[in-house]
Amino acid sequence: MAQGSKKAVIYAICVNAIITVLKGFAALVTHSAAMMNEAVHSLMDTLNQVFLLIGLKRGGLPADHQYAFGHGQKKYLWNLWSAIGLFSIGCGLGLAHAWHAWRNLGHTPLPDTVTVLGFEIAPIWISGAVLIIAFVLEGYVLLVAGREFLSRMRAEGKRNPFRYLADADDPTLIAVLLEDSIAVTGVILAATGIGMTQITGNPRWDIGFSVLIALMLGFTAIFLGRVNIRYLTSIRDRDAERAFQDLIQKRPEIEQYHDLRSVIVDETHTVIVAEIELREEVLMRNMRERIEAHEKSLLERVPEHRRTEAVVEYAETRATIQATLEATEGVIDSLEAELKMRCPQVSHLTLEIEGIAEPSKLDDPGQLESSV
Repeated sequence: MAQGSKKAVIYAICVNAIITVLKGFAALVTHSAAMMNEAVHSLMDTLNQVFLLIGLKRGGLPADHQYAFGHGQKKYLWNLWSAIGLFSIGCGLGLAHAWHAWRNLGHTPLPDTVTVLGFEIAPIWISGAVLIIAFVLEGYVLLVAGREFLSRMRAEGKRNPFRYLADADDPTLIAVLLEDSIAVTGVILAATGIGMTQITGNPRWDIGFSVLIALMLGFTAIFLGRVNIRYLTSIRDRDAERAFQDLIQKRPEIEQYHDLRSVIVDETHTVIVAEIELREEVLMRNMRERIEAHEKSLLERVPEHRRTEAVVEYAETRATIQATLEATEGVIDSLEAELKMRCPQVSHLTLEIEGIAEPSKLDDPGQLESSV
């Protein structure tokens, strides 16, 4: 589980739960359409971040007999349900409330003052106080998520935050960052609508900005749905594939590769599969010494009087096979270790040995004699 993402989500849940209550109270006493949509907005944010936290916990479970590569993709699934379900519902509720407020223009008089704890207070002061509190709290959560986002961006050597936002591999952090950005924007829109209504006396300003808040929720659903569905459709890890290609070019033991493919399971698990052809003249270097060493080791296990011709032939054959396998495994193991060093997200590398390169493909076929 990404601790930075978890921290940002927990902060967001606590703050948005408090803000939802405050905005809901303010909306009920002031009859503001924009404030009511902001309350719906904060409620959807809170529920969404609960979904994100569940996704982080479920997605962090290790591999088992049913999930060979772990449960990482469950995180994307919970995020997708949250984005499309909750924010779509929030958008629909917001638009429905705005339409209801529009239909009732002139039928429901707005109060000049409301009584809170025995004090008569103008609605604008209640709305203003709640929006200021919301702006400060949501701004702080945005700062926490923004710091985590920028630190990861710099760690990966990226400089364009908008490009990184679209391509980043942690949709949970992106969801929190986007939601908090829109939450701060929503507070500004609500304050503008309520302020313009207060100045002009025309409640259409309040209703119009409540529509913008609802549409922002719809935009959030579409964008986050697009981000998460990308990782549920067997997306390739192009960075890991380029690193593999670069390593292959620098390895004299490998002539060429075929059918390179990769799958991103989650941001910490990438699986790479490829076929490779080995270069005979490089693989055969010191092969005779390795075969003789294995043959000697095998024969030492057999008493002198039992070393028949059949036993010696068996030892020679097995030593040849064992030395060849060791040389091949050495190539694969060193390639895998170097690839994981360059791309830590690569969890599995599966290589199929297609065979030994044909003599016509070798740079100098005459090297075969000297290498043996």
